[in-house]
Amino acid sequence: MTITIYHNPACGTSRNTLAIIRQSGEEPEVIEYLKTPPSRDRLIELLEAMAMTPRQLLREKGTPYAELGLGDPKWSDDEILDFMLAHPILINRPIVVSPLGVVLARPSEAVLDVLPDPDIGPFAKEDGEVVVDASGKRIV
Repeated sequence: MTITIYHNPACGTSRNTLAIIRQSGEEPEVIEYLKTPPSRDRLIELLEAMAMTPRQLLREKGTPYAELGLGDPKWSDDEILDFMLAHPILINRPIVVSPLGVVLARPSEAVLDVLPDPDIGPFAKEDGEVVVDASGKRIV
């Protein structure tokens, strides 16, 4: 089974998501999307698979969102896609693609919904937050 993660190694949520995937026994294809952004067609495919609009996938924090005025509703979906392609940091992450679905893994444990073996055993995020307890129960 092939799993792909659109990853930013500087992002804690993305690192936690990658760790969860690996703890499930899978070694994903890791695409550092800031170095290798998805094409427009691929970004549209990902959005459709997640049933999201481009605006819903926009990342605000740590991006040029405010200076570009992207909060203004005047921007069309096509224009927002143009901004994302010009500034990949505007694409929220991590996005995980598996044969079971596509998910924006925010929070990171959302990735469990698309893993073939979500029974990963105990797991705590980098900050110590437990997301799967010692009995294998997902903490909500």
